[in-house]
Amino acid sequence: MLVALIVACEVGFWVLLAVGLALRYLARMPRAGAAVLLMEPLLELILLIVTAIDLKNGAPADWKHGLAAVYIGFTVGYGHYTIRWVDGHAAHRLGGGPPPVKPPRHGLARARHEGKLWVRTVVMAAVAAGLLQLAVWYVGDDGDTRSLHEWQLTAVRIVGLHGLIALSYLVWRKKDKEGPGRTAANGEAARPTEKTFG
Repeated sequence: MLVALIVACEVGFWVLLAVGLALRYLARMPRAGAAVLLMEPLLELILLIVTAIDLKNGAPADWKHGLAAVYIGFTVGYGHYTIRWVDGHAAHRLGGGPPPVKPPRHGLARARHEGKLWVRTVVMAAVAAGLLQLAVWYVGDDGDTRSLHEWQLTAVRIVGLHGLIALSYLVWRKKDKEGPGRTAANGEAARPTEKTFG
């Protein structure tokens, strides 16, 4: 049941996003669209409550609870970013706005962009690890919490792996073969798209 709920929350995320953007740009109802988009966190709240109830009812702490924690962490770290990204494209295609500028591809600007994404991954892992620790304390010493601890280690590994990838963009910077002017323009690329919503 918990896995089905996680899938339902993921589907619900994209459904609410589509409805919110349709109201905002197709129906020309920006306030209604914003209200629908602000309902997104309710999905994670429902998942958190159901996960806690599942544990309270005696379900053994296993990979499903770990997956739920990581999913909630991902939504906290990347949910708003994803909404802004999609909203930027919707504003262009449906609202007649300027085309969203692509993220920088070269030099220090790209390294900064990757660093910001890594910070989001850190937030994701911190939220997931915190929720998993709460679950460990909730289950107590009498229950089997090995799976929850394994998911915590998985979250740490994800942060480490993504950190190495982000660092590689700083150490081995890709040069812009078309000249510094293009790189400078791309240096501001991520910002307009990210700030479209909100």
